[in-house]
Amino acid sequence: MSFGTEIFFFMALGVVVLGPKRLQALIGQVMRAKDRFEEVTQGFKSQLVEELDSEHPEGSKRSL
Repeated sequence: MSFGTEIFFFMALGVVVLGPKRLQALIGQVMRAKDRFEEVTQGFKSQLVEELDSEHPEGSKRSL
């Protein structure tokens, strides 16, 4: 089964089980959660980079 076929199968199953309106609402919630997760992850990454940069300023980098 290819990736596109699997997505089609799961969407069809979702429509049958949940109905089109509930499936659309569920997909919207999943997308908002995904966006929020990416936002938090980006914030964590930038905070980590800032902390690492403050520990080792550019002039005093150690070579490994």
